[in-house]
Amino acid sequence: MTAATDADGIRRRTQDLLAAHPPATTGRAEFLRARFDAGLAWVHYPAGLGGLGAPRSLQAVADAELAAAGAPDNDPRRIGIGLGMAAPTILGYGTDEQKQRFLRPLWLGEEVWCQLFSEPGAGSDLAALGTRAVRDGDDWVVDGQKVWTSSAHVARWAILIARTDPGLPKHRGISYFVCDMTDPGVEVRPLRQITGEAEFNEVFLTGVRIPDSHRLGPVGEGWKVAQTTLMNERVSIGGARIPREGGMIGTVAKTWREHPGLRTHDLHQRLLTLWVEAEVARLTGERLRQQLVAGQPGPEGSGMKLAFARLNQEISGLEVELLGDEGLLYGDWTMRRPEIVDFTGRDAGYRYLRSKGNSIEGGTSEVLLNIVAERVLGLPPEPRNDKDVAWKDLAR
Repeated sequence: MTAATDADGIRRRTQDLLAAHPPATTGRAEFLRARFDAGLAWVHYPAGLGGLGAPRSLQAVADAELAAAGAPDNDPRRIGIGLGMAAPTILGYGTDEQKQRFLRPLWLGEEVWCQLFSEPGAGSDLAALGTRAVRDGDDWVVDGQKVWTSSAHVARWAILIARTDPGLPKHRGISYFVCDMTDPGVEVRPLRQITGEAEFNEVFLTGVRIPDSHRLGPVGEGWKVAQTTLMNERVSIGGARIPREGGMIGTVAKTWREHPGLRTHDLHQRLLTLWVEAEVARLTGERLRQQLVAGQPGPEGSGMKLAFARLNQEISGLEVELLGDEGLLYGDWTMRRPEIVDFTGRDAGYRYLRSKGNSIEGGTSEVLLNIVAERVLGLPPEPRNDKDVAWKDLAR
């Protein structure tokens, strides 16, 4: 393989990979392993961990070359939690052994990840979580319940935060772990949603043993580690790269063009407004990704996720109105446990119902508004009377 320190180097390295492993004659799994080992999985990661230590912006160079050659991808929608949340957290806080063990099968899609953060009594106020982790020799014994867990029914591993010291205020005394979802103490139950599907789950943890070697970051500093996960989550949800007139606005625009008899002046004005807002959000997402080249995501990702939720809900509502009586139809209420969320491949009724969850998942819109107000606009924080109170003494 050639050296890769700039765009030309990345391009040459990609061509070397394609020459040694032609996509037309190389199996998908074999090609993905070769791509990872060549440092072209995520070029900004260190050498040996799927990267080259190159600027993040050069990933687009490799991706373009691979796409043009018809190379297979790693099905990123199926493993989005691993790619967008677990991987950057492991990279930032994991030991060398943890990075070597988890990152390669994560990127290859051999091991699916889920996120055990929210609880029935600690959703918007995540730091109030009550799942306990108690030290027992070289292990931690975990008991508690998590909820709204995407992909738990197919996951091999989970990123988990649990309370290790209830005598400290709620944002302290939390530790961060990698949990084995095949442990006999892990029970996953489906949560059927308004769409009819059970894409989310609730997870019960009973005497789950996690070795201390699967802890990420120092004991008691899990909230700090979790911030890396949460900021990356909001970027991955709200700042996904899409083409112009891509995503849900593209679906509605297509319906508008193909059904002129459904048009009214009011719907036309609303479509134009949402089209412009969707394009502004798309370009803002491009700018945010350029900022990521310089470091970790900041609170701006919360603003992108806010816009994503609002736009999806307004666009899906417009689509239902545009379709009239047809918009009231719903294709299939069959109970399924899907691996991915497919907004554009389903009917308008599904998009309308599923988009209601966009303002909840990945941080509620109300919480994100506070983050933008305090950390982006510099407004004074809301008064809090629990900041210095031990978690065990809080009213629940």
